[in-house]
Order: sequence, then structure tokens, then C-alpha cells
Amino acid sequence: MNTGISHAAVTTANELHGFRVTRTLGIVRGITVRSRSVLGNIGAALQTLVGGNITLYTELCEKAREEAFELMCQHAAAMGANAVLAMRYDANDVAEGVTEVLAYGTAVVVEPTG
Repeated sequence: MNTGISHAAVTTANELHGFRVTRTLGIVRGITVRSRSVLGNIGAALQTLVGGNITLYTELCEKAREEAFELMCQHAAAMGANAVLAMRYDANDVAEGVTEVLAYGTAVVVEPTG
């Protein structure tokens, strides 16, 4: 999915090396709410018997973070940003088996310093 913002222009740092901020546009976020299916829970329960990485949950978490990240990038591009600084993730349980994943950061316009 092309969001208009390069993934290389999203950072957890407060600055983007080689660029200077010319405008700060404000906070942007992407949020997704995911639930575990009954079949997924059964499959994950079977994986716990063997031990190790529970791949069904790992894939669910990765997809949720990816979706939240892309939504945040879309929000930033819609505001006119070309970068996002101080990006973070947050996750909370909304209900039993339902999790909210939030990606957020500061939308900025940057230009090369050189």
C-alpha cells in the first residue's frame, strides 16, 4: 500500500538524520481493533502445548501493527506531511479477546539539510 510517506521517513527519534523540520503539523495516529477467532485460539492453545513462539498470535499482532502503522502514515500524508517523528505503538485490551493497537507520532514536513 502506497501511503505517500516513505517508511524510511518514519522514525522513533525526534529528528530525521540529514533533514531539517520546516513545519510541524501535529499528532497523527492510526488505530485498529482486532479480535482473536475461536479457531485461532484453539490453534494457539495447541501451539502452547509444544512451547516456543505462538505463531498464530505473532501473525495477528504483526498484522495489527502493520495496519495501524499504514493508517498513521495515511493520516500524516493527508495532513501534508512527508515524515513522522517520535513514532510509537500502544496496545490495550478493549474486551476479552479484543485488542486495540495504536500507532502515533508527530507529522512534520522535512527537507534535506545538504
